[in-house]
Amino acid sequence: MTLENLETTESLNTISTTYEPKEAEARWYKYWLEGNYFAAGTRPDAETYTIVIPPPNVTGMLHIGHALDFTLQDIMIRTKRMQGFDVLWLPGTDHAGIATQTRVEQKLREEGITRYDLGREKFLEKVWEWKELYANSIHEQWAKMGLSLDYSRERFTLDEGLSNSVREVFVKLYEKGLIYRGKYIINWDPVARTALSDIEVEYKEVQGHLYHLQYPLKDGSGFITVATTRPETMLGDTAIAVNPKDERYKHLVGSMVILPISGREIPIIADDYAEQEFGSGAVKITPAHDPNDFEVGRRHSLPQVLVMDETGTMNENAGPYNGLDRFECRKQLVADLRESGVLVLIEDHVHQVGHSERTGAVIEPYLSTQWFVGMKPLAEKAINAQKNGKGVHFVPDRFEKIYLQWIENVRDWCISRQLWWGHRIPAYYCQACGELHVSKEEPTQCTKCESTKFDQDNDVLDTWFSSALWPFSTLGWPEQTADLQRYYPTAVLVTGYDIIYFWVARMIFTGLEFTEQIPFKDVLIHGLVRDADGRKMSKSLGNGIDPLEIIEQYGADAMRFMISTGSTPGQDLRFRLEKVEQARNFANKIWNASRFALMNLEGFQAADIDLTGKLGTSDRWILHRLNDTVARVTRLIDSYEFGETGRLLYDFIWDDLCDWYIEFSKLSLYSTDADAKRNTQSVLAYVLDQTQRLIHPFMPFISEEIWQHLPHEGATISLAAWPVFKPEFVADDAVREMEQLMEVIRAVRNIRAEVNVPMSKKIELLLKPGSPEIEAIYQKNIEYIRRFCNTSQLEINSQLVSPEKAMTAIVTGVELFLPLAGLIDISQEIIRLDKELQTLHGEVDRIEKKLGNEGFVAKAPVKVIDEEKAKLADYADKRDKVIARLAELKG
Repeated sequence: MTLENLETTESLNTISTTYEPKEAEARWYKYWLEGNYFAAGTRPDAETYTIVIPPPNVTGMLHIGHALDFTLQDIMIRTKRMQGFDVLWLPGTDHAGIATQTRVEQKLREEGITRYDLGREKFLEKVWEWKELYANSIHEQWAKMGLSLDYSRERFTLDEGLSNSVREVFVKLYEKGLIYRGKYIINWDPVARTALSDIEVEYKEVQGHLYHLQYPLKDGSGFITVATTRPETMLGDTAIAVNPKDERYKHLVGSMVILPISGREIPIIADDYAEQEFGSGAVKITPAHDPNDFEVGRRHSLPQVLVMDETGTMNENAGPYNGLDRFECRKQLVADLRESGVLVLIEDHVHQVGHSERTGAVIEPYLSTQWFVGMKPLAEKAINAQKNGKGVHFVPDRFEKIYLQWIENVRDWCISRQLWWGHRIPAYYCQACGELHVSKEEPTQCTKCESTKFDQDNDVLDTWFSSALWPFSTLGWPEQTADLQRYYPTAVLVTGYDIIYFWVARMIFTGLEFTEQIPFKDVLIHGLVRDADGRKMSKSLGNGIDPLEIIEQYGADAMRFMISTGSTPGQDLRFRLEKVEQARNFANKIWNASRFALMNLEGFQAADIDLTGKLGTSDRWILHRLNDTVARVTRLIDSYEFGETGRLLYDFIWDDLCDWYIEFSKLSLYSTDADAKRNTQSVLAYVLDQTQRLIHPFMPFISEEIWQHLPHEGATISLAAWPVFKPEFVADDAVREMEQLMEVIRAVRNIRAEVNVPMSKKIELLLKPGSPEIEAIYQKNIEYIRRFCNTSQLEINSQLVSPEKAMTAIVTGVELFLPLAGLIDISQEIIRLDKELQTLHGEVDRIEKKLGNEGFVAKAPVKVIDEEKAKLADYADKRDKVIARLAELKG
């Protein structure tokens, strides 16, 4: 009887023949929620463990990257909950300002209207409707994934509590002088009509042109040549800069040139920004349309001429090009400059061009009045904490260097956005005198003129401003709530490497500034989920993976196991359907093993489990292997090594438990020895119970389904105690015995396969142990050999005379002989042994060279050297026996 083909029996009437994920998943998730098993605060005396979920944007469906991120968190949460911690996994969603507003505006355009047609309040009603729709969708997806979230504490970045936190932080930073309003060059998205921070801009390599222009000197003595990739901005030029050390232009510094097209006079200035070796050494300065030119302009008090509006359309300062789109202006301007002789050369030029992360529009460096956060003082606290050993621990640790490099060179953060959806900036302007008031609520009276009428700033805050407060604002800050005091700081943040700057650094900055604590102890960085070919998933490639489709086809447990155990901290993951299929097959293996166990545990109760009796070799061995697996899995989960954890669990369950122990257990279960049967039932029930607990964080649904049918105490496996290492289960002698037995059984099976002798056919087997100790092992476990080698005759004798015409195998400590008269080809057996001899020669030679290497012997630990010596002795022994057997066959 195999595990995969069990027949339904009357004794197995409570668990189905096959596992149906869809039905079980819906049933158990409802059961968990109704039982309130995910709620924090039920263990007031326990140590706390907190994760606040990285809030997904309410812009659409969750993708496979979310599935990876959330599954890793759920594994840790479920493990810690089973370990007895007071666990809080706080869920929530992000309003995602520009992303959500862009999606809603696209929907409105399809209906033939714009946000301006609706007005601010009506438009915001539409966005709130969108939010409710997709927040509900996200809830459904969380449930499908099996996430054990405490929904009673769910937050949204625009809820009243978080909005209060945002206003509190804004006002406090403003009062400290760390938030200020100023006119600066910012990244402008002309499609969304809003400012963007530096890290919301994606740079793409673009094939463009470099335009060489000759600006005539006012005195008519000649020209000065400059080059630009954006000729339309020349209409805003206010100077030409040359390097003060450049001998070619020293005599021209202070002279004036005539700006082509506009006819304005602009000066030639000396500034180190101009590089002598680049191009002509002279560079046009456009302070309103380039960040570097802006700084040069400030140093030289140059005027700032803005030549386009917020939509990327040329304005009145563009003269004859007023009203043209910026790229259409470029075409006409280039034609006019060529015709007038100003344009002397066009070169092909590949350069990096900034694009809006959300709309894809080419970013325009744009002079605008915006709100900024001065980041240097905030960064200084984070740098000191990290360098003094009081900062966060990055996993993998290489990301600490990346994080430090960024915060040590951080620039001020433009936090205002010209949007309607978001936290409106708490800044108010007196209608009478224009005085600025920054406060959490609208002022009642102007401090300057005593007017009572105010206009609030129209802009909203960057989405990341509220997200930066997430670890403590979600727990009630600025109020000193019970949750804040108990669950903050949090244990770990799980996130992708792509938002270390956007989010991770800013949370650390604000955490230290407003709570004087780091917001999380560890930061686990995972990679991106890529397709099977290693490509980034995108709509344009059509290679995206919908986690719900995977769950529908394979079940949530299969998807969870594949993505969590296929990942390595900091590394990208390739998503392969065949790996999901393997995970589903693994789930089926667990199911079939459990069905077999339950067939033989009918009427068996949790109180019946007794592991103190006289256990057999295989019973003691599986308890030892379970013990070892428990210790290693616990350590690996704590180290965030989920890939290695998955391999260990897979090997233990598939190989040790299913392929070996369950098969070995049949000897006792089907025997007439009542004590042996009872002992094996106890071991089987215990090991299967503990195995479901180990796999539960990875595969919560199937483990709950199986556990509920096993002898157990408690309402749910979610709250069952996590397995712990038990010294009394250590059984090195049983391990050695089982390794001997398994090696013989494998060797016999391999020989059968070689000569096409089916397992159903009985064989004669002769074993010649190399020592009395090994002979004693085989005699003690003779029934295992008879059963799993399917012998008609079995002889175990260290004095055995090697028979002729037999298949042979050499395993550690014993020679095997299978007399197969009429089924063996002696010449083929000689060929096989010759090949084996060559392999053994190679292994002996390899280890002898290693041990003969003075460098290796000097550096390697004693344990490693001893292991190599043991291998050498084993290979040499096997080689000698093969040589002897070959001599017999050839004689």
